[in-house]
Amino acid sequence: MQTARTHRAHRPFARAIALAVALTTLSASGLAAAAGAVCASHSPSHRVALVELYSSEGCSSCPPADNWLSQWKNSGATQSIVPLALHVDYWNSLGWTDRFSQHRFTERQQALTDLAGGHTIYTPEIFVSGRELRSWSQRDSFQSRIGKVVAEPAQANVALELKPHAKGAFNVDAQFTSKARDATGPLNAYVAVYQNALNSQVGAGENSGATLHHERVVRQWIGPVPLVAGNAQIRRDIRIDDADANAPADNFGVVAFVENAATGDVLQVGELAACN
Repeated sequence: MQTARTHRAHRPFARAIALAVALTTLSASGLAAAAGAVCASHSPSHRVALVELYSSEGCSSCPPADNWLSQWKNSGATQSIVPLALHVDYWNSLGWTDRFSQHRFTERQQALTDLAGGHTIYTPEIFVSGRELRSWSQRDSFQSRIGKVVAEPAQANVALELKPHAKGAFNVDAQFTSKARDATGPLNAYVAVYQNALNSQVGAGENSGATLHHERVVRQWIGPVPLVAGNAQIRRDIRIDDADANAPADNFGVVAFVENAATGDVLQVGELAACN
């Protein structure tokens, strides 16, 4: 642990057959639609755990945490864990500039820490549904925290639709509905666009000479958008400018969640990989 410094007559019959074939191409889980159609997902009735890793390519303690997070990169079917890697920028002045870093992630890390009554931010740091978990590397401790979250009923619904256009380019429609009756503060909606299978050759700093591998890296962050009368919607055209044209479509995806602004608690989260 290191402290911070500072996606004909037969024709009608034939068409019916074609339609049936198209429909059967839907995934068994209902998370994706046929090629060229809209992908869609809906959050389950139980609460899902949002796992946020705050990391940096300039931090020598971060690669093991990045590798740890990568085990859940295809976790959507489990409907229990949704991982995100947010690269902070406070290491950038110490020899290596992390191309995935954004200052807003540093600000979010600090905000979550402040809400919990803490003071110091550091990398790697893990938050589970808005609460810090220092013992994340201990399997029993991590599983216990996840188990407690998943055992709770969802206090919000998250519905997602994606319509892809090209690699790293798609339309997002996220809808949020609160089910919380006694929320202690205002609720906000967020959308995070992530990318998998990223590699960096580090030429300086603490990881100089290393090839780093990243999954679930947040490339775009949208929000907060307040829920009004218990509802919110986020619609955006997304484009990752440096996306690899040869990358599989599901290297990209979207995570959407509802957060209590007063406590940092994540009430519910949904995710959807880009259509294959």
